[in-house]
Amino acid sequence: MKKIFFTIAALALLVSNSNAQDESSSKNVHLGIKAGVNIANVYDTKGDKFDADAKVGFAIGAFLSIPLGESFGVQPEVLFSQKGYQRSGSILTEDYKYTHTSNYIEVPLLVAFKPTPLLTILAGPQYSYLISEKNEFTNTLFSDPLIQKSDFDNQNVRKNSLGFVAGVDVNLSNFVIGLRAGWDILNNNGDGTSTTPRYKNRYCQATIGYRL
Repeated sequence: MKKIFFTIAALALLVSNSNAQDESSSKNVHLGIKAGVNIANVYDTKGDKFDADAKVGFAIGAFLSIPLGESFGVQPEVLFSQKGYQRSGSILTEDYKYTHTSNYIEVPLLVAFKPTPLLTILAGPQYSYLISEKNEFTNTLFSDPLIQKSDFDNQNVRKNSLGFVAGVDVNLSNFVIGLRAGWDILNNNGDGTSTTPRYKNRYCQATIGYRL
């Protein structure tokens, strides 16, 4: 989490310097903060019929709106984002629920097109860095859930990944309502030899932000 706060502080300093150079301009670079939820799931890329249910996580971070003209611009973002999946069923007539949570630092670099002052259309690549994972197993035989946090040193897990993001922002004065859809380009396992489920993340994201 410290990395997020340091990054946001650096972005704020950059915006402060930009505004100081051109106070009279109505097209300044603007810093924004945002928070919301992810509805995440995974899909099997090898055809092994690995089925899972969607999981809700949260997302929080900051963004920069950088105009490049009347209608175009770029919008880099830095987010802490939760993804994952869940499964449920029964083993020997006992119900169970399994939840996998992945925590990422994500950096989308989005191209922005603003056809009207109300609406901004965004799309672009996203770099994701996996900082932690947690597996939680709940069974009717146990009063407390079994929780396992991953040790990346002994697992073939891809920590650095690439994806693609597309969506829209609805601009209401300084407030911004953001809707995104994103998916991974690379599998979760590093070199393809992992025995864990081979999948790619996919998610929908809804956030509320404030442009400073």
